[in-house]
Amino acid sequence: MAGAEAGTLLAALTARSLEPAPIMLSQTVVDSLFPAELPEPEYWERRYPPRHLPEGVEVTRFAPSPTGYLHIGGVYAATIDVDVSRHSGGRYLVRIEDTDQARVTEGAAEQFAESFAYFDIGPDEDDLTGSYRPYTQSARQEIYLSYVRELLRQGKAYLCFATKEDLADIAARQEKAGALPGYYGQWAIWRDASPEQVTAKLDEGAPYVVRFRSPGVAGVRVSYTDAIRGELTQDDNRNDTVILKSTDPRLPTYHLAHAVDDHLMRVSLVIRAEEWLSSVPLHHQLFDALGLPRIRYAHIAPLMKQDGKSRRKLSKRKDPEATVSFYMEQGYPVEAVQYYLRGLANGRLAEMPLPEALAAPIRLEECGTAGPLVDLVKLDDINADYIATLTSDEIVDRFIEWADKYDPELATVAAAERPLALRALTIERVGVENPRKDLRKWSDFRAVYGYFFRQIFEPLTDPADERFGGLEPELVRSVAAGFADSYRPPDADTEWFGQIRDLASRLGFAPDRKAYKQDPAAYPGSIAEASQVIRVLLTGTRNSPDLKAVAAALGTDEVLRRVRSVA
Repeated sequence: MAGAEAGTLLAALTARSLEPAPIMLSQTVVDSLFPAELPEPEYWERRYPPRHLPEGVEVTRFAPSPTGYLHIGGVYAATIDVDVSRHSGGRYLVRIEDTDQARVTEGAAEQFAESFAYFDIGPDEDDLTGSYRPYTQSARQEIYLSYVRELLRQGKAYLCFATKEDLADIAARQEKAGALPGYYGQWAIWRDASPEQVTAKLDEGAPYVVRFRSPGVAGVRVSYTDAIRGELTQDDNRNDTVILKSTDPRLPTYHLAHAVDDHLMRVSLVIRAEEWLSSVPLHHQLFDALGLPRIRYAHIAPLMKQDGKSRRKLSKRKDPEATVSFYMEQGYPVEAVQYYLRGLANGRLAEMPLPEALAAPIRLEECGTAGPLVDLVKLDDINADYIATLTSDEIVDRFIEWADKYDPELATVAAAERPLALRALTIERVGVENPRKDLRKWSDFRAVYGYFFRQIFEPLTDPADERFGGLEPELVRSVAAGFADSYRPPDADTEWFGQIRDLASRLGFAPDRKAYKQDPAAYPGSIAEASQVIRVLLTGTRNSPDLKAVAAALGTDEVLRRVRSVA
């Protein structure tokens, strides 16, 4: 350590050691602020004993706040939590952090449960089965109060009656003085208040918060090891942070609540967003003040999006793909999404085949510190590749399961017409070297295969429809009528497309595109345009699989019904 640095540190430590002992309220006054039957911390230690798991086993937790719907970054973090715990033979918890009651969003907790089930990131224990319940912070108020009372008894916390106006005045004076913002040192106006001042305020019934009495001193740097980022050094915390709010019910802030809960739930590793990096010194101070062992942290980088030439965090406000409901409503296969997220965590996994990548462990030391980019085009390709590996039966089953909620009309039709759905899915998928990959998610099914079902297909009746490519309406009618009048259904002994070729020749179409381009005035179009009329009549689209296979799947009656609709 350089001489100047050593001198600064020594001065800071000396200042800390010379700080006067805190002015403490009597235990009688402190205890009067809490319920008479409130247990001591030792009670909770006995109520939630250590797990007695083998060395090296990790207990992880995912702790979403129901102040909005779940972000895909939450699924990303939970995926890492699940994997780390289960590959070590440990346990994985979900704890709902709802101490900010004013911001709780109605329906968020239910959406969490639905998302956990959809993405297979549900906890190993819950309020029905877990020994460390309840797993919702608002239901753990009594636990937190025990620890807040103990901090007050020891003078490691104090009551603060500062009003909004007081805090605004402090902020203004700090700005004018060029001081760092916060509630600390000379700006912490209730830190060294006398017991008489405090009791006078209590007698008035003035609202108060409880603040942690930070032992931090300006100039002190602290180091710790992050499980992803290695050794880090930061300024120590010197802010007297609020640990118990003034609202009713009296609930703690995240800072105190997570320290108490992670200890009592016997969590061994906290994997959380990098936005909490700056809070680590405070959290270590809280663990120390509470007399609890510090917990290991791993701070993951946020999911990012390319926005022009720059990168930014994926935002629920700006980006539909940031919200978990987007993936559920669109019907992204969960295996493909899991594979993609795991590849974002560890690039090694993105290079493996999907089954191997889902089974291989995520390694924290391989998680980058730069936020990985979410690329929906890449995800769509992964989805298409995955769906192409499924059997037709699996696709129908998976699609109907999704559509029961998100496209019930088509779900009912596909279930009733299952043999037809299976015939449609065999076209250019079964028995071919390069199967079609036109399904990227279950919501694509209607656009890609919906036309096979007469219950939802609307036959074309307007010969001037733009999908016919600008052919004269009378010519469209002639193609349709001629095809219907001499229609031959597909079989093994006939060259099915020959009937379209013969019809096109009779109606004056060029035999191929080359002939048409050489003398376009001599023809209304080429055989391709004639064939396109039949394709559009049968499928409603200019893009579809092999026309003969489509006709075979539809059956003769349905083919003729659709073709004759425009005649």
